[in-house]
Amino acid sequence: MELGSNLSEKAQIDFKLVCKARDEKDERAYAELMGKYRDSIFFMMLKMVKNSDDADDLTIEAFGKAFNRIHQYTPNFAFSTWLFRIATNNCIDFIRKKKMVTFSLDKTMDDGEGGSMSMELRSSALDPEEKFVRKQKIRIMREIVDLLKPRYKELVILRYFREFSYEEIAAETDLPLGTVKAQLFRAREQLYKLMQNKKDKI
Repeated sequence: MELGSNLSEKAQIDFKLVCKARDEKDERAYAELMGKYRDSIFFMMLKMVKNSDDADDLTIEAFGKAFNRIHQYTPNFAFSTWLFRIATNNCIDFIRKKKMVTFSLDKTMDDGEGGSMSMELRSSALDPEEKFVRKQKIRIMREIVDLLKPRYKELVILRYFREFSYEEIAAETDLPLGTVKAQLFRAREQLYKLMQNKKDKI
């Protein structure tokens, strides 16, 4: 049986990039892998730590750790699943070190391969003040999203609040897949700028 033949077509493309990066030290292969998953990892980190600067740092760390250990990856499962697990474990370590109050992450998240992965991080129950603070943060995040241009706002809500896939968003909005990805990238840049302006409140 050919190595990696158990993988989906998308995962096999990733595996070829991994081989190029690992065996040929191909910088373009590293860049392509990072480009494919950077936004997904960033927003997963943002959900977990609720701070865009920390999410940015954790995203970079996740890719750094994955690329440093790339020789350990085996194609028994998709590269994206392996990468998301590294990112999640690194983030959980960060949360524990910072002793941040967080909620139980018991819902499933997209693993980048069309499937889902569930994580559970147990923490002490939030007291009324902490619950209020968390509600305020969610309210401010929604206010920030409301400041986006209508076309960006719709895409962000579909992708990050309703958790649609890129393909589902393309079907819902009747836009080409490439346009959806490009506009979501621009929307994320706009969100980041708006969040920087409200950083003292979040």
